[in-house]
Amino acid sequence: MKRVFYILIALFIVASLGLTGCKGEAELGTEENPLIWALVPSGESDTVLAGFDAVTDIIFEETGIVIEPFVATEYAGVIEALSADPPKAHIASLATFAYLVAAERGAAEAELVAVRYGSPSYTGQIFVRADSGLETLADLAGKTFCRPDPLSTSGWIIPSIELQAAGVNPETDLAEVVDAGSHDAAVAGVYNGDCDAGSSFVDARANLEEDYADIMDVLKVINISVEIPNDGVQYHPSVSRELRDQINAALIAMPETEAGAEALDTAYEWSELTPKGDDFYDPFRQVLDAAGVDIEQFMGE
Repeated sequence: MKRVFYILIALFIVASLGLTGCKGEAELGTEENPLIWALVPSGESDTVLAGFDAVTDIIFEETGIVIEPFVATEYAGVIEALSADPPKAHIASLATFAYLVAAERGAAEAELVAVRYGSPSYTGQIFVRADSGLETLADLAGKTFCRPDPLSTSGWIIPSIELQAAGVNPETDLAEVVDAGSHDAAVAGVYNGDCDAGSSFVDARANLEEDYADIMDVLKVINISVEIPNDGVQYHPSVSRELRDQINAALIAMPETEAGAEALDTAYEWSELTPKGDDFYDPFRQVLDAAGVDIEQFMGE
């Protein structure tokens, strides 16, 4: 079982030393120099971290490679960690648009894509309270909007494009845009009346049924997006082919055991991971190009 001090070592290395890849440092993927897997929670942070702890425990048991998961508050933080010199993260599980930004920076390379409900893609949704009187995207002008993250593909990039197409400029026509911090939080924000409308993946409402039994009735979906490639596993270019192959093989085989399947499901509701490279995202890049979205504008300095 993974020892707790691995986390302390990883945090010390990342936060204090920043020595990844430096001459004389211990081999990457060891106790002295673990790989850092950075991710953003889609639901409760503690649950996601527990799932990824279990995933990395299994990888360690199968390969001897030490990986420490690190939960960031937003995708921009993960991209910055990947883009640092030397990198402060070596593996990521970025949503589609965030991955495209990181790839454009040369900081991430796609290797695996998640499969959920038998598909490597998903859709997003925009929802309102059923008693709000809001029926269309055009009705959202002047309203408050809860989004999971400014770089969330289903939670903001695609919804903002669709709002624009409906005549609602997200930057000027919405009363306020609230960064909820996760898809579940965006759903809860609208349910609780903190926002008039919100967005998430389909169907994040189901994640909150235990706490809000009537949520499927209280929240009404008014828009479903185009197909979006799923998140998955991406590596910093500095991670060797040998390490990638071992980790990929362990992840692909994980659903074959009960413990592995449970770990993947708890982490990100992954049913399996399938090999897909950067070209898997090309059709979605074309959607963004057609909508006039410039990925570079999200890259910053």
